[in-house]
Amino acid sequence: MARLLLLFLMGPALLGSNAQADPPGGRLRDMAERAGLRPQVLEAALRAHRRAIASRLTFSPLLTVIDYSLPSRARRLWVLDLATERVLAREYVAHGRNSGDDLARRFSDRAGSQQSSLGLFLTGRVYQGKHGLSLRLRGLDPRLNGHAEARAIVIHGADYVSERTIAALGRLGRSQGCVALDRAVAGRIIQLIRDGTALYAYHPSAARESSLAAS
Repeated sequence: MARLLLLFLMGPALLGSNAQADPPGGRLRDMAERAGLRPQVLEAALRAHRRAIASRLTFSPLLTVIDYSLPSRARRLWVLDLATERVLAREYVAHGRNSGDDLARRFSDRAGSQQSSLGLFLTGRVYQGKHGLSLRLRGLDPRLNGHAEARAIVIHGADYVSERTIAALGRLGRSQGCVALDRAVAGRIIQLIRDGTALYAYHPSAARESSLAAS
């Protein structure tokens, strides 16, 4: 027993400084960057998620990030598991038709704008709509997305989100403001992030910090 205790206490010294554990979140940041998620976008999403946790709006370690500053022909949606520090998915996502062509440049929370909204959302329940399996979204930032539910901004699959569309048009097709995914993966992503997980939509034009709605 004494020998085991001695080995336990001396273990770090025997292994050397290279055996130091990664700092909290270090593995996630490294994996996210390898998967194309830029550090400044990840940090903004993590800050928003921490605010949602502090406000008791979500308790889920899952975080979906959309980087609307990337072109639609790039895979710009990621699903992260903050508990296990893993990237669970990276997929294509369309933006609203009035937000721009390949690049999204304009965003709105106004009904009828047919533009995407930014900020932090909370996923809701799944339902069957005109696009098939769909997922409701609640906007948590009154300044950026407070009318998401009234605008029926949801996550759904769409035929115009595919590599075939990119090959034909040089970009994805566009939604009416919804978060539209490739039909081949939409069901899996919707079931993964449903029922109270956070989704953060990033663009540098939303310069100020989001202010979360009360629960």
